[in-house]
Amino acid sequence: MKVFNTLSRKKEEFVPMEPGKVKMYACGPTVYNYIHIGNARPLCVFDVLRRYLEYRGYEVTFVQNFTDIDDKIIKKANEEGTDYKTVSERYIGEYWTDAKGLGVRPATIHPKATETVEKIIQTVEEIVENGYGYVVDGSVYFRSRRFRGYGKLSHQPLEELDAGNRIELDAGKEDGLDFVLWKAAKPGEPSWDSPWGPGRPGWHIECTAMIKKHLGEQGIDIHCGGQDLIFPHHENEIAQGECCGTLGESPYARYWMHNGFINVDSRKMSKSLGNFFTVRDVAEKYGYEPIKFMMIQAHYRSPINYTVEVIEQCKAGMERLYTCRENLDFALEKAGEGADPDFAAQVEARRQQFIEAMEDDLNTADGLAAVYELARDINSYITVPRGKEALEGAAKVFDQLCDVLGILYNREEKGSLDQEVEGLIAQRQQARKEKNFALADQIRDSLKARGIVLEDTPQGVKWHRAE
Repeated sequence: MKVFNTLSRKKEEFVPMEPGKVKMYACGPTVYNYIHIGNARPLCVFDVLRRYLEYRGYEVTFVQNFTDIDDKIIKKANEEGTDYKTVSERYIGEYWTDAKGLGVRPATIHPKATETVEKIIQTVEEIVENGYGYVVDGSVYFRSRRFRGYGKLSHQPLEELDAGNRIELDAGKEDGLDFVLWKAAKPGEPSWDSPWGPGRPGWHIECTAMIKKHLGEQGIDIHCGGQDLIFPHHENEIAQGECCGTLGESPYARYWMHNGFINVDSRKMSKSLGNFFTVRDVAEKYGYEPIKFMMIQAHYRSPINYTVEVIEQCKAGMERLYTCRENLDFALEKAGEGADPDFAAQVEARRQQFIEAMEDDLNTADGLAAVYELARDINSYITVPRGKEALEGAAKVFDQLCDVLGILYNREEKGSLDQEVEGLIAQRQQARKEKNFALADQIRDSLKARGIVLEDTPQGVKWHRAE
């Protein structure tokens, strides 16, 4: 498999540190509000990466954090007259609702910043001892210029990084490029005891500490997130991580993968522009799964332009695959015995097409195209009765590829129809045989009113639930 490594700015062959095992980290949300559709993209994309690696036989340890203490969380708590923990726990719960709706699997480990304070303090102590950190009035800062590799991820000279980093010019900092590792406590803010006095973690240090705590001190295989995190967050992570611990000559992370931005109607998403959408906003109108389709129908490094037309197209495309799978279920019910080596070879060719796409820097756009072509092959094949073995083989591959992409997770089994509805379908069939078409139409309309749509085909009656 080849992946585009932001660090080298080129596609590289993916070779994990330990054969057959992958250590992977993704930056999670700061939990002070519902996640927006921009947050959802890395959530969906890197869930697919993890699924694909597992499909190819790797044992993946995937860590994704929750930033549960932060200026924004404290501000939200103050506005509500509550505490930071109430706010963060509420929105962690809302995150799980959205993640489940999007069909995103939980990571192996979901650490919280507040549960990692001991490791954070230990990591900051090592940085200070190694001469890369310094203390000012209870806060600890990192000497960015002392780390010779600073800027290697964002590929910018220090002068340009310095100019773009003058947001937080705290009194006492040695250099405008330096960043905070530990923040001294302010009156009324939550704090933890440390060697430098009461305070709380800086944003960048939590990820470094979590990686070291949960994935080991020897570096990781893949670090991923949105392009907006390249600088300063991920740049600072590298500096911290490679200035403490026992990495030696090993890099902090071997491969850096970053997804592209999401625009809304060709403009940057912004609350001030009135084009800011949470996942919950969109899901309430279109459902969660069309959002998932939107995230994977383009290459993960390409920008996505969210429009009403795009989400509706994704919903229509999703329904095409659901219909194919329902057609396949129906064909299996009517199938006789028998295999078909030619069709099996055709299905395997689509599977290989899918793998080739995904091996090329996780090209989900071409991978999804391979699934649609497999659906077209299946729909053409089952226009006449076929052998059960051939259809089961196609169903297995179809389901596997959809599972890798994290789609079609809302499919209902036919067996969920209760006996009453099954009896009504049988009564309608009998009425048709007796040419009592008025009764047959009445039963059909009754089922439709209950959300069961019937379709008469040469192979018999098919049904599906109405949207």
